[in-house]
Amino acid sequence: MTWLPVTWLYVPGDRPERFAKAVASGADVVIIDLEDAVAPARKDAARENAVAYLRDRRATLGPQTHVRADAPGPQVHVRVNDPATGCGRDDLAAVGELADAVRLPKVESAAVLDALTGAPAYALLESAAGIVSARQIAAHPRVAGVALGEQDLAAELAITDEQAMNHLRLQVVLAAAAAGLPPVPMSVYPDVKDEAGLLASCLAGRAIGLFGRTAIHPRQIPVIRRAFRPTEEEAARAAEVVAAAERAERAGVGAVALPDGRFVDAPIVARARRTVELARRLADPPPRPAPGSAGPPPPSTPGSADPP
Repeated sequence: MTWLPVTWLYVPGDRPERFAKAVASGADVVIIDLEDAVAPARKDAARENAVAYLRDRRATLGPQTHVRADAPGPQVHVRVNDPATGCGRDDLAAVGELADAVRLPKVESAAVLDALTGAPAYALLESAAGIVSARQIAAHPRVAGVALGEQDLAAELAITDEQAMNHLRLQVVLAAAAAGLPPVPMSVYPDVKDEAGLLASCLAGRAIGLFGRTAIHPRQIPVIRRAFRPTEEEAARAAEVVAAAERAERAGVGAVALPDGRFVDAPIVARARRTVELARRLADPPPRPAPGSAGPPPPSTPGSADPP
């Protein structure tokens, strides 16, 4: 069963004292940010910090952590600067073989991705050109996932209406699904003190097919987990479907019938299994890992499943 990140936490690249704290925060993915969170005068220092941390991590975990399934702890991604700039190219050269994945800002065409090597790439669509090219970008073989940069996009298009933004979000959700990529995580919620607003926003995003969210502060992580955790009713309904599928398998029959007489097909069963697993994983408090168990697997590659 494909592992899907739910929480993604940004940490500024020029604050190396926060890297370990971010890794210990409970986030599924930690993103060392070399772009928006770092002032121009500190870009080189931030890159050096990221390289030093990732090398130390690699020395502890062993080589090629971004393709290992047994690396403990969260995945560590790096958001580089615009790959069309010299700074962005320097970032990619420095961290491309060290990070579990690189996040590329301001991707506007699939051609930007042709020269990439190393870790899996997540393309951030932050402009009108990026949205228009979303399907080609998502289908590129170097892309492991796509996400929206909503603040830049809204500023460029002067959008203030949530329905208009949902229209753009859905285009990216469709592009990712058509390319067989993991579901699209939500963009950051900038008000770290507004937990009620964050929860409502996450629930609205979940309703249109977005899954998981990036955070800018550890206090947002429990709220995001709660928003994307299946409800008790959803978990119970999914468990019923899984139980029916297991009975059908034991009986050697292909048709899966629920106790009320309804029949469900294979995609519904697969979705139910994911829902049951997600409910277990996002339980509050989360279940303790078994002794000797490993952390989450590496970033998904094209062909991942849909969210619950």
